[in-house]
Amino acid sequence: MHPHNADIEYMSDIILGIESSCDDTSAAVIRDGYLLSNVLASQDVHKAYGGVVPVLAFRAHQLNIVPVVSQAVERAGIRAEDITAIAFTRGPGLLGSLLVGTSFAKGMAIALDKPLVEVNHLQGHILANFIKQYDHENACPEFPYLCLLVSGGNSQIVKVTSPLEFEILGQTIDDAVGEAFDKCSKMMGLGYPGGPVVDRLAKEGDPDRFRFAKPHVPGYDYSFSGIKTSLLYFVRDRMALDPEFMEKNKADICAGFQKALIEILMDKLIKAARDTGIREITIGGGVSANSGLRAAVTEEGRKRGWKTYLPEFKFTTDNAAMIAIAGYFHYLNGERTPLDVAPVSRIAGFHNAG
Repeated sequence: MHPHNADIEYMSDIILGIESSCDDTSAAVIRDGYLLSNVLASQDVHKAYGGVVPVLAFRAHQLNIVPVVSQAVERAGIRAEDITAIAFTRGPGLLGSLLVGTSFAKGMAIALDKPLVEVNHLQGHILANFIKQYDHENACPEFPYLCLLVSGGNSQIVKVTSPLEFEILGQTIDDAVGEAFDKCSKMMGLGYPGGPVVDRLAKEGDPDRFRFAKPHVPGYDYSFSGIKTSLLYFVRDRMALDPEFMEKNKADICAGFQKALIEILMDKLIKAARDTGIREITIGGGVSANSGLRAAVTEEGRKRGWKTYLPEFKFTTDNAAMIAIAGYFHYLNGERTPLDVAPVSRIAGFHNAG
């Protein structure tokens, strides 16, 4: 089956997805659940500042949105008027960034007379495993499944009963795991974003040489602020004795710190899987690209008889394909978003449809 076959032109649902929640401008086209295009423009401007600068992100989105959407439509081999509905990220995220995507989606919906469908950015990450691709196996989790959602802004264990029903079983009570990776990287002068750098160095180090204190939080909730402080004091005390300590032991520090973070994540996931009896396990979000976490989920799955699903690397970071697939499910459920909708930087819980 191929996207451009004329025989599937009949009554196809073609969803354009637009994602602009942080510093990546992305647009994607999905036809009946199959990905036709996924275009992404990243912003390198933030590296110099060691974090995303909202006003710079806003300006870059304004420059990128038109060419990105045009390319997505062109690469999909469709015309703009073929689109059935326009899905966009309403939140959570940076308000200025969200405003660019939301405003563009509205303008396009008016110009083409097409319906709008709002998407919760986090739902996009959770449903990323449902993006189908031509010439791929396309293994999708069965309901109910557990998703370990890990990113710069969120760390949650979510029970997913249907594409539109989510229940947060546990979440971080302070910082997200992605922030812990970034803080570690910043403190050691390794650059931004921290996750990929720490992951790369961790592969070269001994994860058992240095140990970091793990918090005791009841239930399925997480806490990462204590382990960041523990790392800070550890490096400070050692460098007081040997100013070269960090430089000489970079890989081992990263390996030990990453191991501790992954153990914190896995302990709660194992507990949730055991208590709910659910054996379909997925991960999602930017930190789901971490090689140590992917290996740990796969290994635990093998030991415990789970069926594990790891998103492709291109679907772990913020991308419009996940917004398009989430929008597709909402569209099929009959949901439409009014044109006076405003983006929101924070969303409490999940909007459950139906």
